[in-house]
Amino acid sequence: MKDKNKELKNRVLKQLYFRQSMSHADLSALINKSLPIVSRAVSELIEEGLVVEQGYAPSSGGRRPLIYSLRPDGMFVLSVAMDQLSTQMVMVDMLNRPVTDTETFDLELPRNSPALSTLTDRIKAFIKKSGIQKEKIIGVGIGMPGFVDPQKGINYTFLDAGESSIPGYISNALDLPVYIDNDSSLVALAELKFGAAKSLENAMVVNMGWGIGLGMIVNGELFRGHSGFAGEFSHIPISENGALCGCGKRGCLETECSLLVVARKAREEITGGRVSNLQFSVNDPPEKIIEVVTEGARKGDQLAVELFSDAGYVIGKGLAILIHIMNPEVIILSGKGAAVGRILLASAQQALHKYAIPRLAGATSLEVSELGPNAGLIGAAALVIDNFDKIRLS
Repeated sequence: MKDKNKELKNRVLKQLYFRQSMSHADLSALINKSLPIVSRAVSELIEEGLVVEQGYAPSSGGRRPLIYSLRPDGMFVLSVAMDQLSTQMVMVDMLNRPVTDTETFDLELPRNSPALSTLTDRIKAFIKKSGIQKEKIIGVGIGMPGFVDPQKGINYTFLDAGESSIPGYISNALDLPVYIDNDSSLVALAELKFGAAKSLENAMVVNMGWGIGLGMIVNGELFRGHSGFAGEFSHIPISENGALCGCGKRGCLETECSLLVVARKAREEITGGRVSNLQFSVNDPPEKIIEVVTEGARKGDQLAVELFSDAGYVIGKGLAILIHIMNPEVIILSGKGAAVGRILLASAQQALHKYAIPRLAGATSLEVSELGPNAGLIGAAALVIDNFDKIRLS
C-alpha cells in the first residue's frame, strides 16, 4: 500500500509538471483515480513541501475549484544536452526554470573512449558546484546523438559503457537516477510538452545540428519504430554528391545540409577568396565558425545567407518525402539551426513547392521552434519527469 501511495503521488507530480496547474477534479480525471484519493495525495504532497495552492480558478458559473501547482524549489532536475562536439548542462526547478548557469564544455564523442568517464566527472563536479542538496535532485536526464536504446541504456554509436549500461555507470557514480535518450527524440519531447507540437496528434520535429535528426510524434506520442531507431532523417539517401557519410554510406541527406557541412563550405569559400564580412580563422573549430556564420546570416551577410539557404533547400527535399509518407499536421525546425529558422523556412518551402504534391504539402504547416537551442535541455529535463512513475520519493 505504501509503494502504491508513492506511485500515485509521483503521478500527481508528473501531471502538475507538464500541465503547470490543475484542480483535484482535473487530476482525478487524468490519473483515473477517485476524487477523495487524489485529494488525499495532494494534501500529503503539500505537507511534504512539494505542492502549493495557487488560489481559485476563474469563475465559469459554478463554485470555483482550488488550483494546485508544484513548489518550484521542492525538487530539481539536472538536464544534460550533448552533441558530437560539446555538452551543455543546467539545473532546473519544477517550473523548468534554470537555477544555475548553463555550463558548456568541449567533449568530442567520435573515437573518444574516455568520453563517458569524462562526462560523469563533469556531472559530479557540476552538482557539487551547484550547492543544491543531492536529496532534492530527483534525477539526471541526458540527450545524446547516436543510436540510443533508452530502455537498455545503450548508445550503439558513442559512449561505450562496457558491461554496464550508460545510466547504470553514471548512476553508480552519482547515486542518482539517470535516464538517456536520443537527442532528437528529446527535442521532439520538448516540443510535444512545451512547444509548437503541444496538444497535436501528428508532428515532425527536425533537429538541425551536426547531423539532421528527426523526432516523430504520432497519435500524440513519440514514435520510435520497431527497434527504437525511427527518425534517422540524416541518412535518407537523397544526395547525389557521393560524399561519404559518418555512417559509412554515401548519398545521405546530412552530407549536404548539416551544420558541419555549412561550416566546411564557409571555410572553403573564405579560403577560396570569397568576399564576405564573416570574420573567422580557417583553423577555427566548427562551433566557432557556425557562431560567426549564424550571426552573419542574421545581419544579412550574403555568403552566410546562401549557405543556410542551400542547406534549407536540401532539407526541404527531405521534408517532401516525410510529408508524402507521414502527412503530418506540422513540421517544426528546431535545434541549433533554428537560430536562422526564417532563412531555412524560405528555402525549404521553395523545395516543397518543387518536390511535394500540393494537396499534401498544403495540409502541413512549416514552423520554427520557439524553444530554439534550449529545446535539448528542456527535453532532457522532461525525460526525467516522464519517468517519474518509476522514481520513488524518499
